[in-house]
Amino acid sequence: MADITNERTDRDPDARWYVVHTYSGHENKVKTTMEQMVKNQGMEHLVQEISVPVDNVVEEKNGTKKSKEVKLYPSYVLVKMIMTDESWYLVRNTRGVTGFLGPASNPIPLTLEEEISLGVKKRKPSDFGYEVGNQVKIIDGPFTDFVGEIENIDEEEEKITVLISMFGRETKLDLDYNQALKV
Repeated sequence: MADITNERTDRDPDARWYVVHTYSGHENKVKTTMEQMVKNQGMEHLVQEISVPVDNVVEEKNGTKKSKEVKLYPSYVLVKMIMTDESWYLVRNTRGVTGFLGPASNPIPLTLEEEISLGVKKRKPSDFGYEVGNQVKIIDGPFTDFVGEIENIDEEEEKITVLISMFGRETKLDLDYNQALKV
């Protein structure tokens, strides 16, 4: 899907993702300017990551296919930071920024679900409480309400392999993380 972030490890658990509104078409310029300001002021520990979510789209024109980068959220930049007066001031006073999402004086960080849906955070089995050997109830798909045991967890594909008993036989199912609940 989208190239959202260069997948850095979390440096500080207090850092959260915030959405910053910009002038239309100024997203990349805001990102570059903000990165330079953070570096110049030595605030890398407060403002850890700045992202302009994009996706590669293939367009066909006159019989030729061309790959093009398209902004997923025009006029928005995502910033992972520890919210302090200094970091708020730096972001808010970057040229091209019109404000944070949320009340002006109290920006609201993204929830875990929002981080996952925007692609800035990958879901982990621990987010769902999954471990090999756990019993889970299937909540989506043709096997809804079946109960089975997790045999394998594939973090890369965000899937679990569940063994269910069907017609007296063990049957393996590959499910997305959100298709089952830990019992």
